[in-house]
Amino acid sequence: MARSPLRPPGFDDLGLQRALSDRLLPFLVAAMAFLAALALAGFLAAAGLARHWQQGAEASLTVQVPHPSAAAAGAGGAGTTRVARVLALLHGDPAIASAHLLTAAELDALLRPWLGSHTGQFALPLPAVIAVRLVTPSAGFGGLGEAIRNAAPGTLVERHGVWVRRLTALVQSLQGSAAIALLVVTAVAVAVVAVATHAGLAACREAIEIVHGLGATDGYIAARFAARATRLAALGGGAGALVALPVLLTLAGLAAPFARLDAPAGLAGGLGGLPSGGLPPVLWLALPALPVGAAVIGYVTAQVAVRRWLRRLP
Repeated sequence: MARSPLRPPGFDDLGLQRALSDRLLPFLVAAMAFLAALALAGFLAAAGLARHWQQGAEASLTVQVPHPSAAAAGAGGAGTTRVARVLALLHGDPAIASAHLLTAAELDALLRPWLGSHTGQFALPLPAVIAVRLVTPSAGFGGLGEAIRNAAPGTLVERHGVWVRRLTALVQSLQGSAAIALLVVTAVAVAVVAVATHAGLAACREAIEIVHGLGATDGYIAARFAARATRLAALGGGAGALVALPVLLTLAGLAAPFARLDAPAGLAGGLGGLPSGGLPPVLWLALPALPVGAAVIGYVTAQVAVRRWLRRLP
């Protein structure tokens, strides 16, 4: 009969299966991975929506023509209304991709949030509103704006630069908040693994002192703890990523209409070049990286915690 080895493979000489529970630590790391996935998705979504809306806002402007039915000024406006003359100037400029005169129903829809559903009852001299889209966001409009104001004095040309700046500031604050949240989640994950490791060291202190006295090196003991912590952290990170996936897909589906709203050419397919209702490719790569990141946190934190604890042994 063959002799059984003195130390069979997988022998838990330090009692780590009891010291580092396979229930609490993976659950806590899974919660951290879930929050990290949401923070990362928020960071990417804010960047994608900002890029989408900025390109749309920078390439569009609004022209308001007061007294649209009055005769246009100048020799070229004889017998032509002010709004018709402005539209003719807009359509004749190669930098203008489109110029749409808003109908009464569209104006009513714009004013309804402020004036209620009975805007037609107000005897207001409303200006004609023309929604203009430039061929490119950088297309010039200075000379055409002067010609419009000469043909229809008092016409207001409003570019959306102020809204772009406000949107940029908002997006930067959102991205900063998401980055801070990601750092906080990482710090909490490190603290969770460190606390679990210290609890495991306290639970098997006698076994550690025995094997340490028999010649086990600090590296051996730290490696055993780190291997256990790495497996549990990777398990929790994978579980958190799997739980986050359907949540992120649902949020992407809810955000898809905002990405398609007034999409400029090249972005009509969805948010930042991704299919409508889908996740960005970067996020598809980041989700599998969560268990890897959790494993790295578990390994490094356990190694540092165990080695520091062993240095204090008598």
